[in-house]
Amino acid sequence: MDTPLNSTQLEILNLFAANQSEEDLKEIKSLLIAYLSDKVVREADKAADNKNYTVETFERWKQEHFRKSA
Repeated sequence: MDTPLNSTQLEILNLFAANQSEEDLKEIKSLLIAYLSDKVVREADKAADNKNYTVETFERWKQEHFRKSA
């Protein structure tokens, strides 16, 4: 591996240094996914607030077609 591990990666490796059961691993994975999902939602909310997007904006976008012609 050419790139050194960052502090988050090292912390996760330390966490997994002790043997974890499959159930524990599933639960940890679920917690990480929930955390990252919540983080994405917070960032999207912040961006929408900064651009003054409303529910109506998103509803309008749902009706539009964003595909580009080749």
